[in-house]
Amino acid sequence: MNLEQNKKNAIAFYKTAYEGNPQKTVDLYVGKEYIQHQIWPGNDEYITMDFFRFDTNGKICEHWDAIQQIPDESANPNTMY
Repeated sequence: MNLEQNKKNAIAFYKTAYEGNPQKTVDLYVGKEYIQHQIWPGNDEYITMDFFRFDTNGKICEHWDAIQQIPDESANPNTMY
């Protein structure tokens, strides 16, 4: 497994998808099997972190999100970012 290449593939996966080419994204970066663990409740704002598992070909085969809702009020003056 090539960790540095997998990091580049994860970034390219998002960049290609957000540029509006989801089919190219799937063709280039998604493995034969793909499991998505993402559920978006409501329309509130969330902070997310993404975790990927890659197959031996450097293709994404599993994806998790870690999600935290941005609170309306904070206990301190710090932002979420």
